[in-house]
Amino acid sequence: MRYFIVIFFLFSFITGFGQMHISGRVLDNSKLNGVESAKVISTGGMVAYTDSMGKYHIPVNMNDSIYFIYNGKPTQKFPVAKISNPQQFDISLMVEVPGKYRVLKEVVLYSKNYKQDSIENREAYADIFNYEKPGLSTSVSPTGGVGADLDELINVFRFKRKRRLKAFQMRLEEEEQEKYVTYRFNKKNVHRITGLQSPQLDSFLVWYRPSYTFAAQCDELSFNQYILNAFYQFKKLGYHFPIKKEEPILPGS
Repeated sequence: MRYFIVIFFLFSFITGFGQMHISGRVLDNSKLNGVESAKVISTGGMVAYTDSMGKYHIPVNMNDSIYFIYNGKPTQKFPVAKISNPQQFDISLMVEVPGKYRVLKEVVLYSKNYKQDSIENREAYADIFNYEKPGLSTSVSPTGGVGADLDELINVFRFKRKRRLKAFQMRLEEEEQEKYVTYRFNKKNVHRITGLQSPQLDSFLVWYRPSYTFAAQCDELSFNQYILNAFYQFKKLGYHFPIKKEEPILPGS
């Protein structure tokens, strides 16, 4: 009897020594949604089922293979010895499972350029950009009578409103001008001409940022020459020293 018990435990030890577990998920064709109630079978006779998330866990032996069955259709067999990651053996079935995740169609994003942005901004604030100081004007009635335009007459004396609209108009115009300078004097263009990298590039963009008038009057060749001349001065003064902001360096100076 004693020998029988020893042999039994020895057999159990040898059998258990070769066992391991395979875990993973069974996913649909989107590789996002788990497949529930898929059957997982090992050739050693073990059976498991996936949960609501498509997860499974099955004990196997090293010489086993596993395969999956869903809607009566089996997959190929996968030898356990060839599974590189037994703790994360995921497979995707050619089925579609409704879920909260869906694969969206390709979306292509197009960035706006300065001109598009400026046009849209002027359309959105057309009343402000086209604002003119009110004055007395005349109107003609349907009967042919001529008189003062009452709305314009009222607006003449609305001083706070006039100041507010004029200030808003000036601010919008300044923002538009700053955007134009940024459009021409941008990181990508300056880096292409000078080869500067951050943080030196960031300092250069601050200290040598040109005025709107200068940027608007320069053609592309002259503007690029300005950037190059400014870079020579920047390099001469040294990258790591505080640099006094200079007036725009005109091409050829």
